[in-house]
Amino acid sequence: MRRTSSSIVSHLCPNSKFSFSFLSRDFITHLSSLPSTTAINEPNQSYTTHLRTCAKSNGLLLSKTKTNQVQVHPSQSLNTFAGQHESQQISSRQRKVREKSRLEEAFESAKTAEDMLKAFKDMEASFNERELGLACLKLGLKLDQEGEDPEKTLAFANRALKALDREDIKVSLPLAMTLQLLGSACYSLKRFNDSLGYLNRANKMLGKIEEDGSCSLDDIRPILHAVQLELANTKTAMGRREEALGNLKKCLEIKEMTLEKDSRELGNAYRDLAEAYVAVLNFKEALPFCLKALEVHKAKLGHNSVEVAHDRRILGVIYTGLEEHQKALEQNQLSQKVLKNWGLSSDLLRAEIDAANIQIALENYEEAINILKGVVQQTDKESEDRALVFVSMAKALCSQEKFADSKRCLEIACEILKKKEGSSPAEVAEAYMEVSMLYETMNEFEIAIPLLKRTQGMLERLPQEQHSEGSVSARIGWLLLLTGKVKEAIPYLESAAETLKECFGAKHYGVGYIYNNLGAAYLELDRPQSAAQMFAIAKEIMEVSLGPSHVDTIEACQNLSKAYGAMGSYLLAIKFQEQAIDAWEGHGSSAQEELKDACRVLEQLKKKAHGASLNELPRACRCHTTVDLFLKRALSLGFPLAGTNLAQFSI
Repeated sequence: MRRTSSSIVSHLCPNSKFSFSFLSRDFITHLSSLPSTTAINEPNQSYTTHLRTCAKSNGLLLSKTKTNQVQVHPSQSLNTFAGQHESQQISSRQRKVREKSRLEEAFESAKTAEDMLKAFKDMEASFNERELGLACLKLGLKLDQEGEDPEKTLAFANRALKALDREDIKVSLPLAMTLQLLGSACYSLKRFNDSLGYLNRANKMLGKIEEDGSCSLDDIRPILHAVQLELANTKTAMGRREEALGNLKKCLEIKEMTLEKDSRELGNAYRDLAEAYVAVLNFKEALPFCLKALEVHKAKLGHNSVEVAHDRRILGVIYTGLEEHQKALEQNQLSQKVLKNWGLSSDLLRAEIDAANIQIALENYEEAINILKGVVQQTDKESEDRALVFVSMAKALCSQEKFADSKRCLEIACEILKKKEGSSPAEVAEAYMEVSMLYETMNEFEIAIPLLKRTQGMLERLPQEQHSEGSVSARIGWLLLLTGKVKEAIPYLESAAETLKECFGAKHYGVGYIYNNLGAAYLELDRPQSAAQMFAIAKEIMEVSLGPSHVDTIEACQNLSKAYGAMGSYLLAIKFQEQAIDAWEGHGSSAQEELKDACRVLEQLKKKAHGASLNELPRACRCHTTVDLFLKRALSLGFPLAGTNLAQFSI
């Protein structure tokens, strides 16, 4: 969830994997407290093994109770061959047990992945595959923690699954941990559908374990947190960001139940959720979580901590999204002060660019340009930061209608960005979207469209950027429509609608704008019935997401009236035009011109309807209409605040 301007959230890195800091203590503790390798399948020879859970402990415990060993009474004869053979057999069994115990202890005492791999290799000769199940799980978790070889992690996770996923033990904590490990490994290998399947199964299994009370909540919560966090990462990577928010909320709930109220990690969790809302442009929902993060970090770490500075930067982005630019500037300045004290030059540089963009939003163009002139001196000639400075400079100059200077800045920025496409594709694509919008503002559509198509090609190779790809597709369609290439525009708009519905839900205002433009395209092609269907869907979405009195909702209502008028269905056309007039009247004096135009259209419809038979109205009336496009600003916003399933609309 990206565009208020598109650069507003670029520094937040919304596509990075969320942190597992909460698990660094508790989840890895479960790793060490898992029973030893022989806990599941070792024969009852010299030890009887009991696997149980302890509500007061932090994991599974292994209880080994020694059985009565064979003792030879002094009065027994030791000179028979049978007695000697039995004694030799017992010694052989004991030697095997001692060797297994030694190998097991070596594995358990290993600290690094390399040492664990070496110890595991020694174990393979003495233990069967089923006995090695827990060792495979522990080794896989260690490899996943280091994150260097996901293929090897997956191999050990699959071996653990084969050993632990049994008919006689369908639900267990080690099995749930194995499924989480498989999900994490598949995520690292970009096998997102497989990851989702394993994680959903793990989530259901943990729910059953919690219901039957076989494990304490202290045992379950760290693993449940890991599963929910991995689900959030996977869904985000698949572009399903609205769904991911639900998993992040559950992560936060677990942390709120587990951590102290003034915990630094809890503050980070509040900020993570705020950033996730910012990434879908839901600034209203993001605000309270970011304020909580700031409150926790100030109380725990003090006003001059780096965490507080980061909170304030995010808060500045949120206030900018809410168009409270003075508040945004205040937070930015406070953040800069702390970053400067800590000598964090890279973060400070980005904060200064943010400040310039806020000044542009406040129409303080000269102030913004002066800030950027100072920042550009601090950047390397081929750096991304330098490119972003020139993009912001171009924005300020464009706002002053200094188009030649603005274009020159964009050319410099694009020369730098082109060299970074391979190393930083997501960041470059973000910048290209900002550049294309500036070219649109200067009516340079023939430059903007190819640049957007280039951007779309880059985003298609980044599954986690599905939402951005949908936004770019929508903008390409809009520009093609604007330049009269109507047939070429329709596939882009249809693709954008489907993509953004998957990412943000069908009742998202961005989806509504796309359907409105599809209606305009069909109307231009003399397909009024298809146009009416698209306009009706657009109107329904906007009534939910923006409200019935929003100007764009009213425009959608008037467009629907226009489509029915083109079909000759004048009664329906009059009905929707009257709805639009009622809505315009609610805006008072600020919408007098719009109200006057709407009344004029209504009178024209009544004249056309006058004299026609109400029972035999014409079923179609071919007439050319102009493309009634929505404001460019609305489409460029791009991503939804919230989404629910869209009911099927039939005309």
